Amino acid sequence: MNIFLAFFVLLVSSQHILGDEKIRYDDFKVYRLTPKTVQAVEALRNLEDFNSEYDFWTAVRGVGYPVDIMVAPHLKYRFNDIINSGEFDAEVYISDVQQLIDNERPKTRLAGTVDWTDYNTLDEINDWLMSLVSEYPDKVSLVKAGISYENREILGVKVVFNPGNEDRTVFIESNIHAREWISSAVTTWILNKLLTSKDTNVRQIADIHDWYFVPVFNPDGFVYSHTTDRMWRKTRVPYFLCAGADPNRNWGYYFNTGGSSSNPCSETYGGPSAFSEPSTKTLSEFITTIGPKLGAYIAFHSYSQLMLLPYGYSSSHLDNYQDLYNVGVKAASSLSQKYGTKFQVGNIVELLYVASGGSMDWVKGTFKTPITYTYELRDTGRYGFILPADQIIPSAEETLDSLVTILQEFDKIKKN
Repeated sequence: MNIFLAFFVLLVSSQHILGDEKIRYDDFKVYRLTPKTVQAVEALRNLEDFNSEYDFWTAVRGVGYPVDIMVAPHLKYRFNDIINSGEFDAEVYISDVQQLIDNERPKTRLAGTVDWTDYNTLDEINDWLMSLVSEYPDKVSLVKAGISYENREILGVKVVFNPGNEDRTVFIESNIHAREWISSAVTTWILNKLLTSKDTNVRQIADIHDWYFVPVFNPDGFVYSHTTDRMWRKTRVPYFLCAGADPNRNWGYYFNTGGSSSNPCSETYGGPSAFSEPSTKTLSEFITTIGPKLGAYIAFHSYSQLMLLPYGYSSSHLDNYQDLYNVGVKAASSLSQKYGTKFQVGNIVELLYVASGGSMDWVKGTFKTPITYTYELRDTGRYGFILPADQIIPSAEETLDSLVTILQEFDKIKKN
């Protein structure tokens, strides 16, 4: 990226923040563009890779696949030139991003509590995790899974209901991308339900597995998304003119072999090297201590309503792809029962795009963990990353239904 262009992008991106005030997104719009031709697809890819003025909420996939792009008001006329080229079907999908942000959370809430009627801050989540250790001392222990660039501890809990299940360990991660708040909300709700539910199916999977929950993989970015910029995605490690790398492109398995950018101002900047981000490096070291005992690794993201299978660097159906796919289809069916929410199931590259350097790929490739899924939770774009808080519990309920199916079905495979 040309140094002068990068500096211009930095100036543009700073126009809607003053001092320590929160960035506002008044009159920012999200356009849904569907490219009609191969040339249009390539033009969008170039726009995503080299022009950081536009925030691609979803990545470019191919002809006929919609792409959601957030556009600042001062860029709308320039963006209209793209729309008017005739190469795209286009619609305004979200007319005012700030209005969604203003309506995302309840107007009144009891600060300091975790009850899943609202999104919680990092401090609230961590305080709640520590309270579980006191409330369930025979089942829950606090784990320090890593450390961030800004020296925040990456906290989680280990939950053991019965001894002897070390080789059936389930690891659940979320909020590796800061702005995907629904992911940690679902993770903490499921954790709470495993501790409190009397449902026989929930109790069955809870009791025969050991569990690790790390709700916020990217604490620096997550805090920043609460205090300063609701749409922040990356880490907060400073790079030339821009901050942050994409922590889900930074893991050392087929690192930077496709789907990540070399532009530090890009949302998909993979970092200068694998594990350059202190959070991913220390998390990988912690996961390695569990290593071969991992029976399942589940990552929660948003949005798009997908259950993604390894790998992100290749469309080849590797390892136990067919088992993962067959069980995933059953799990998607279970997920749809309560609210009719439809999820697609498939390989990352086939359903989305090449995305190398992800956490699930690293776990699968390093430890051959049999059960590996990445969820892209609600919705399909009407709210995008700004899912209203009243959807937290429904999203968590349906996700737990699918998780029960995954673990029960793989248990049958293992017995056979």
